[in-house]
Amino acid sequence: MQLNLPTINLFGEQAIEQLYHELEKRQWKSTLIITDEYMRASKTFQRILHVFSRAKIKFKVFDQTRPDPSIELVEQACGYIEGAPCDFILTLGGGSAHDLGKGVALLSQTDQSIKAFVGVDKIGHKVLPIVAINTTSGTGSEVTRFAIISDVEEKVKLAIIDDALIPAVSVNDTQALLSMPPSLTGATGMDALTHAIEAYFSVDANALTNAYAVKAMELIGENLINAYMDGTNVLARENMAQAQFMAGVAFSNASLGYVHAIAHQLGGRYHLPHGLCNAVLLPIVIDGLVKKDRKIRFDAIGRALKAPISSYGVIGKIKQMNKKLNIPDSLSKLGVVKEDLNLIAEKALEDPCRLTSPVQFSQDELVALLMKGL
Repeated sequence: MQLNLPTINLFGEQAIEQLYHELEKRQWKSTLIITDEYMRASKTFQRILHVFSRAKIKFKVFDQTRPDPSIELVEQACGYIEGAPCDFILTLGGGSAHDLGKGVALLSQTDQSIKAFVGVDKIGHKVLPIVAINTTSGTGSEVTRFAIISDVEEKVKLAIIDDALIPAVSVNDTQALLSMPPSLTGATGMDALTHAIEAYFSVDANALTNAYAVKAMELIGENLINAYMDGTNVLARENMAQAQFMAGVAFSNASLGYVHAIAHQLGGRYHLPHGLCNAVLLPIVIDGLVKKDRKIRFDAIGRALKAPISSYGVIGKIKQMNKKLNIPDSLSKLGVVKEDLNLIAEKALEDPCRLTSPVQFSQDELVALLMKGL
């Protein structure tokens, strides 16, 4: 049994300021900051610059992060450090910034195409160390071995899964999380719940990953709606930060399942927010899993979510949470159309996330499952 996670994980209202000591210990002196224009104009960014000033860190900034970062965006960001090597990559934002930063940390150290590393454990060279400062509570990307990069031409998301991509330092600073709008709070929170549930179901789950996953479910059940209703609720924000971190540790080590395999295709085809896709797909896929294997147990999930201990009790609870978070109740409301289902199912079966599902589906079964969810 093995459990991999970042070496250092900082939490709390002064977590960014604590980063100074980590930079000093490592004697890093230069970095590329990966973020977006909104975060570059934030107080959080200024706090980081203050830390850099104390630690005498030279930096460049790439602030063109976009949702679902593409292969082309990774290549563009890599150009910022050509001829001016840096000691580490600092990512500031949510999953898109972290995924982009991981892509840069990987691609800047090789002449190969990023497509060469799609799949599990394909990286054979050193990548730049990553410091991931989180500003959402959901993706878990600041602690995981996953990088998701969009192939715009093929309209799919590419999953690169390797221990080399686990950040050296993760930061969940409470003040940086308070500005999340309700819609982002809801979608990323349900993303974290999906991580926890799929990691718990995974054929690679173990006692350690289950402990992280179940505690994450419990905290999400108790705090997500409160954080959505009142974004200034510091306790709810801190608990959600811890929950998504634990869910991230669980799925980084146990992997995921068909919710993510399908969500990657919906995101790539329709440019939909990843957490939103997961939230809508989660009850649909759970229903499909149970219909193929009645032995899947829901005791721990039901207790964690304070729901009836059955598949239908858990599905009902998830649907109830989605409704309170104003998340659509069908794939058709996301813009998914019947004509695309065959290709979505075909591509989902190529996604490495589905390999650890407790149940495997044929393409026809996946299409039927998706039809029910329209």
